[in-house]
Amino acid sequence: GRDILSRVIFGARKSLQVGVMSVTMAIVVGTWIGATSGYLGGWVDSLVMRIMDIMLAFPALLLAIAIVTILGPGLLNMLYAIGIVSIPVYARIARASVLSVKMQDYVLAARSLGASPVRILVRHVMPNCLTPLIVQGTLGIGTAILDAAGLSFLGLGAQPPTPEWGAMLGQGRYAMFTAPHIVLFPGLAIVLTVLGFNLLGDGLRDALDPRLRL
Repeated sequence: GRDILSRVIFGARKSLQVGVMSVTMAIVVGTWIGATSGYLGGWVDSLVMRIMDIMLAFPALLLAIAIVTILGPGLLNMLYAIGIVSIPVYARIARASVLSVKMQDYVLAARSLGASPVRILVRHVMPNCLTPLIVQGTLGIGTAILDAAGLSFLGLGAQPPTPEWGAMLGQGRYAMFTAPHIVLFPGLAIVLTVLGFNLLGDGLRDALDPRLRL
């Protein structure tokens, strides 16, 4: 037999790594795509947003399954897949933030002084995107952990004997009725962790959004 408690504890590291790293990747790439699209406008903005809309039209987990099927099963490929399918969410948030500030006086002043588009984005526009991105990123970690658990449950993520919560559920489902604790504890770990990140995200949104403090 295997020590279920130690596997759940070690599995937390793998699941959290996938959640945090995939969301970080999605935020970095999505923010640059969305900010650049919103700042440039025109046909660039239209083209980029149509691509993002097409990606959002597919269920995230289904699209992640397709990507992992192409790349091959494994923890790293699962991380890439979850990050890729999350990019449109952060791209749209960054674009909306850029559109709301790019015609502000301080941005127009920087442009009139000859600041380059990259400098304007980094120094004057991007800081205004941070609050909604932080909130969505916190909520996104919980979603990424759920997606990772689903992919590993299907055998497309972490491979045995790697202790990852979704993989533990997949390996233990055959003994669900004879030894329910094998799936109970990793399942509880997923539920409590996702709930914790959702509550943290709600708390950050209430604290950082001035409209909710009125």
